[in-house]
Amino acid sequence: MQTDKSLQEVQSTNASLTLNKANTLPVIRIQPSHGLASLLKFGELWKYHELLYFLIWRDIKVRYKQTVLGIAWAIIQPFLTMVVFSIFFGRLGNIPSDNIPYPIFSFAALVPWTFFANGLTQASNSLVGSANLIKKVYFPRLIIPIATVLAGVIDFILAFLMLIGMMFYFNIIPTINVVWIPLFLLLALVTSLGVSLWFSAMNVQFRDVRYVIPFLTQFWLFSTPIAYPSSLLSEPWRTLYGINPMVGVVDGFRWALLGTSTCPGTMVFVSALVAILLMISGALYFRRMEKTFADVI
Repeated sequence: MQTDKSLQEVQSTNASLTLNKANTLPVIRIQPSHGLASLLKFGELWKYHELLYFLIWRDIKVRYKQTVLGIAWAIIQPFLTMVVFSIFFGRLGNIPSDNIPYPIFSFAALVPWTFFANGLTQASNSLVGSANLIKKVYFPRLIIPIATVLAGVIDFILAFLMLIGMMFYFNIIPTINVVWIPLFLLLALVTSLGVSLWFSAMNVQFRDVRYVIPFLTQFWLFSTPIAYPSSLLSEPWRTLYGINPMVGVVDGFRWALLGTSTCPGTMVFVSALVAILLMISGALYFRRMEKTFADVI
């Protein structure tokens, strides 16, 4: 009798401990997605914002680790490209530059372009480069390409400061339109992120995507008015040219900083619409393929 009573007390105690432990465990609710915001899980991204911060910091450190010139590459890369363009397109090709000295004309376009191109190139391979992390830990996979693109903001700031210094060297004072620069930078970021989501998800399954990126970037470079002005086109072709979202970014930077007469106008709205469509479609495709990443990568 006493033994049975003791056994019942032990069982009761164990049941109580199990119930208390269950009450302290986190509750995970699995439910279908409704609407675009729920499908993209913006709330979940915010929940992991600290992880996003550490991944951005990791990408910044890894990018220039064990390099001789370090972060100076953020300035050297667009600057040397500007020198090449100034020699072959500005001096030998005699390409017009909207009455702006050609070096500053091209460099003002190369600063946002380099931010876009580097973000696209590195973010497209970011999932494959983080394979071990994806296989071991759960977190929103969208964080990886987002962190890679955002890490390029530091490079952009350094190159932008170099651009301001060159403007003063050429006696060019920024116009009041410079207040629009953050919006044009946001447009470049959205464009880079939208394309990166497509290619990063595709690169997990098709590894030859990484060989396509350099050709795409080179073709996109010469399809954007960096070495030449968009004023060479007349309307309505100039507005349709804005289907390339980087056209609105480049022309916007020149207009805001250099005071060029070619105000982007409706071109920016076309570029912004295309960039938003790229990001939404890229995020949807990314979410669709996300469940296979850990198995395929």
